[in-house]
Amino acid sequence: MNSYWLPASMLFQRELLRFWRERSRVAGFALTPVVFWLVVGSGYSDFSRFLPGALVLTVMFSAIFSAMSLIEDRKEGFLLCVLASPAPRLSVVVGKVAGGSLIAAVQGILFVLVATLGGTLYPNANLAVLAGLFLLIAIAFTAAGFLIAWLIPSPQGFHAVINLIFVPLWMVSGAIFSLGQATAWIRWVMLVNPVTYANEAISWGLGNFVSEGHPISMLAALVVVLLSAIAMVVAASVVINRPTEKSLS
Repeated sequence: MNSYWLPASMLFQRELLRFWRERSRVAGFALTPVVFWLVVGSGYSDFSRFLPGALVLTVMFSAIFSAMSLIEDRKEGFLLCVLASPAPRLSVVVGKVAGGSLIAAVQGILFVLVATLGGTLYPNANLAVLAGLFLLIAIAFTAAGFLIAWLIPSPQGFHAVINLIFVPLWMVSGAIFSLGQATAWIRWVMLVNPVTYANEAISWGLGNFVSEGHPISMLAALVVVLLSAIAMVVAASVVINRPTEKSLS
């Protein structure tokens, strides 16, 4: 077990140290929730309608772009050294995903504290539940980012794919308009979109019962979020364990 957990824990610590040493990332980590709350949130007459989607977006991008460090590791030769070592490849996935997920989840919690003034604006919010949800959502998105970074060797290609896939998924997750306001075919897209369930789970965690009601139950939202996290970790593990690394150009 040491041959598995030791490299995973070292990679986990490395992700946290790398984050802390990059002052621009630390500044963005701290200021992003404030900017969202003061600038973006002020444009909504009903901030409670906006907050769940903003939280999902913050965690999503923090998680996905933390996985972009895999591209740097490949260019610097660090990834080759890790893969050539006796460490199981699954430990690489676990270590890097755990580090990126923790950073993203903490940023989500920070956003909640800022946006709700320490919980005074949302007395029904459950911070422990939200922390667990943020961690599950962050694991799913970090693993997805890992998967894309493993397949795509350039930062430009990584950004292009992220914008092509995840921005539209967020836009049709209920963050901008609710299921009740969607046209028939968009409603079906929203119902098969995992990000919709992440958005709904966060809304439940906030105790944020909007006027349209909750068309998705808390249990369904939790199950989809959990299964999405598991599926993305499994997918990343399958790709990294292939005999040869195949990258898209």
